[in-house]
Amino acid sequence: MPFKPAHFTSTVVLSVTALALFNLPATGKKKQEAPANEMDPQKRVVHALNRLTFGPRPGDIEQVSKLGLDQWIDLQLHPDKIDDSALNARLAPLRTLQMNSQELAYKFPSGQVIRAVMDGKISMPGDPVEKAIYQHQIAKLADKQEKKQAATLQTANVKDSSDEDASAKSAIAPMNPEEEAKRGDAMFADAEAQQLLALPPEQRLGTILKLSTADQQTLISNVKGDKREKILDGVPPEQRELMMALNNPQQVVNEELLQGKLLRAIYSERQLQEVMTDFWFNHFNVFIGKGADRYMLTDYERDVIRPHALGKFEDLLVATAQSPAMLFYLDNWLSVGPNSDVANGIRGHGDKKELKKREKQNGPVKQAKGKRNGLNENYGRELMELHTLGVNGGYTQKDVTEVAKVLTGWTLKEPRQGGGFQFDERMHEPGDKVVLGHRIKPNGEKEGYEVLHILAHNPSTAKFVCTKLAMRFVADDPPPALVQSMAQTFLKKDGDIREVLKTMLKSPEFWAPDAYRAKVKTPLEFVASAVRASGADVSNAMAMVRQLQNMGMPLYGMQPPTGYSMKAETWVSSAALLGRMNFALSLTGGKMRGAKVDAQSLLGTNPPTDGGQALADLESTLLAGDVSKQTHDTIAAQLEDPTIAQRKLDDPRHPPNVGMIAGLLLGSPEFQRR
Repeated sequence: MPFKPAHFTSTVVLSVTALALFNLPATGKKKQEAPANEMDPQKRVVHALNRLTFGPRPGDIEQVSKLGLDQWIDLQLHPDKIDDSALNARLAPLRTLQMNSQELAYKFPSGQVIRAVMDGKISMPGDPVEKAIYQHQIAKLADKQEKKQAATLQTANVKDSSDEDASAKSAIAPMNPEEEAKRGDAMFADAEAQQLLALPPEQRLGTILKLSTADQQTLISNVKGDKREKILDGVPPEQRELMMALNNPQQVVNEELLQGKLLRAIYSERQLQEVMTDFWFNHFNVFIGKGADRYMLTDYERDVIRPHALGKFEDLLVATAQSPAMLFYLDNWLSVGPNSDVANGIRGHGDKKELKKREKQNGPVKQAKGKRNGLNENYGRELMELHTLGVNGGYTQKDVTEVAKVLTGWTLKEPRQGGGFQFDERMHEPGDKVVLGHRIKPNGEKEGYEVLHILAHNPSTAKFVCTKLAMRFVADDPPPALVQSMAQTFLKKDGDIREVLKTMLKSPEFWAPDAYRAKVKTPLEFVASAVRASGADVSNAMAMVRQLQNMGMPLYGMQPPTGYSMKAETWVSSAALLGRMNFALSLTGGKMRGAKVDAQSLLGTNPPTDGGQALADLESTLLAGDVSKQTHDTIAAQLEDPTIAQRKLDDPRHPPNVGMIAGLLLGSPEFQRR
């Protein structure tokens, strides 16, 4: 009998969820004080794995103990010394993860690019595969336009005939041609889908490409959900990519980016680097749903965030400021100095040879139109409030305006084609600026570097950034003494993030017994840790990505620049914890698409046949024995119910449902904390 979570949702899930709400740590504003004593050696290893990784895997505790905790931490602080080839092999089929934003925008075109091709502004690609994507999208757009025109014409005809005598109309409603066409399309698509499923996976794409563009469109538009996934199952990566791109090119870019993030969190051996990459992406948040950023986030996380995650803060700050993703997200690419050449519609003065060279590169100076005609303070404000000084960091609205002026001209080329940073002198505000009491003399692009340097070395920045780091790794309300110590290192070591983390990891506050399993996991941390703990083999992470969306934390999906909260109060509710429990049960019960879990292997080579012993063994494997009496008794009680435990009534020796026990433990209040 297959395992079905629904059989016991109303009993087990709700009771364990109630325990979770009862046992979760307080989320008040009281500052944590550092206890005088420390954790025992076993708990130190578990604590380090919970805080510095996305959760321990089976065997990790033993391996770290054998290597030595200090040596393991040192390796994690130097990820270049760690072999991550196994992860790279998993990511290899996701080809877009290695492409730059220009390649992505060209190979997987947006509607804007398709319209530009239709209008003759951009040439059709010569590559047959890419050409097929463009032709299909052009056909879709043309069909959409035709339907819009037909609807407009039909509306006009109805209006013209509105005064006809009602008696002249037929008593029987005429057949709806559109509905008939839809029915015919669905039948055609269903028949083609059956033929495709009968073919070997590697032959399916060739069959689709032999169809006319119209028939391809009909097939792809009507085959969705499980049937679509079955057709794609086993198809070689490049062919799968193309089949998806025929339907929605941008979706390929987005889905591979989403899967890549989750697979890195689960499988990377460079765990601290991935934790820090997630931390900094959240700190320098960019929303995937804002137009061209769909193409820019792959570059942004891969080339801007990850390489600087353990380096100098100023380098990271400059890299994000010049990133096309950030320039587009916070509109700095549109910002024009009020007294600039562009604002005034003049060529300006100076070396005519230089002006001619600049206009040859960037085009002649034109009066700005539309949105690109004024100073935009979005980035300047978030740069100080969220990226550096903090909301109480000592800056004024005047500083915001001055920083915005300094960064005029920091713009990008053709966002719809993937962008690319450039400095345009014609957009830059001339003259002196004053930022935080510092006079910034006219120096073009270099003015921006000067201001970023000032911000990166400000004591308020050190305190703000170190508070957030301590919040992520130590406590929701971190001890002030720890923050001060980390901030001192930040200033002394020129913003060296690795050195700041070393200070934190040597502190008594990090290793305080009260810190053990005191932080509530975010949905991303929970999903990644549950998959790691279960030893799951993930072939397609999209089902898990969708679960994160259901849990309220869609990857790259935070629209405001604040990023996601790290505090428990944001994620603790009965509905949220119920969702986590259902995810855990689905994962270990074999119901999660794209993930295989051998729950029985968690018990070793000689698994016990007794449910109570199986529970005890899994408590040790999944939670290092850190299970409360309430949680243990609640789960043990379920094992006495034959319906829930799925034990044969006439055979008490029937093996226990290991998947169910593992799922309940992963959904327990103890596993919700790290």
